[in-house]
Amino acid sequence: MKIRALFISTLLSVLTLAAMAQKPKFRVLVVASDAKDHVKMITAARPFFMNLGKENEFAVDFTDDSSIINDLNLSRYQVFVMLHLAPFDMKPEEQAALQRFIEQGKGWVGIHAAGLTGQTFGNARVQPYWQWFEDFMGGITYSPHPAFQKGRLIIEDRKHPATKGMPPTIEISDEWYEWSKSPRANVRVLAVADESSYKQTIVMGDHPLIWTNEKYPKTIYIGVGHDPSVLENKDYVALLKNSILWGASKKKKY
Repeated sequence: MKIRALFISTLLSVLTLAAMAQKPKFRVLVVASDAKDHVKMITAARPFFMNLGKENEFAVDFTDDSSIINDLNLSRYQVFVMLHLAPFDMKPEEQAALQRFIEQGKGWVGIHAAGLTGQTFGNARVQPYWQWFEDFMGGITYSPHPAFQKGRLIIEDRKHPATKGMPPTIEISDEWYEWSKSPRANVRVLAVADESSYKQTIVMGDHPLIWTNEKYPKTIYIGVGHDPSVLENKDYVALLKNSILWGASKKKKY
């Protein structure tokens, strides 16, 4: 009986350790756009994020249903990835829930179309403009982007956890979003577009494309990421991984 009891006790210990080993370190919610011009990227991104989570021991829930954005659901997650989901595609109550999530100090990673700010979008008769989000983005509004083309991204700040260890430049193909002005006065810029490497619609001069708003210390906007080809770029993959891990971490100052 003693041997059997010891065996059962050992087995339970092994199973407990195995369960602990499999338990994710944190949970990430990826909410994607359902817009037709982003279908290829979203289709490729689902297995990409699932695999990224598996490799880095965090759990991922992936959806294009924005109705799940509410306080109760968001309380389960440490990081919210806004994948091409435009702010105006969210209902006011969803916007408010996400705003509270960010203001609580949780992690937020906005990718590409997540930065479509400006009152030219949406319908003011249906819902009020989300001014908080424009301010959160550094007080900038989106301008029509140039043609999809190859260009260079200059990593300006290589000390931040999201960009640490990255090369000085990354060459990718993208839409190279443009803005009404540079957000630099209100944000910490991590990377800028090398405007000499592609043809612009508007020459901005100072053209940030990746930045953080240090009023909300675990948030990062990544303006590039239109095409699924970026998911095959090891430096872009490292940027996404680093951004999520940093967003979930407890350390606030860097």
